[in-house]
Amino acid sequence: MTKKDIHVVPHNGGWATRKEGAERVGRTADTQREAFELARNQAKREQVEVVIHRPNGQIRNSNSYGNDPCPPKDKVR
Repeated sequence: MTKKDIHVVPHNGGWATRKEGAERVGRTADTQREAFELARNQAKREQVEVVIHRPNGQIRNSNSYGNDPCPPKDKVR
């Protein structure tokens, strides 16, 4: 089974979580912070990565909650 990252994406004026490769969103939230919390809890359970997008859809940041085979050399501050 391949692990699917969870994306925090803009959705209908709010924010949502979406598993990589899914056509539909998983859970919706009013704010990006709420959607990130939902995604983070799910990512910890599934040991995958959370990818956070900007309102324009561009990737803003990502956080790994599993065994990262390529950990970053520098620390995000």
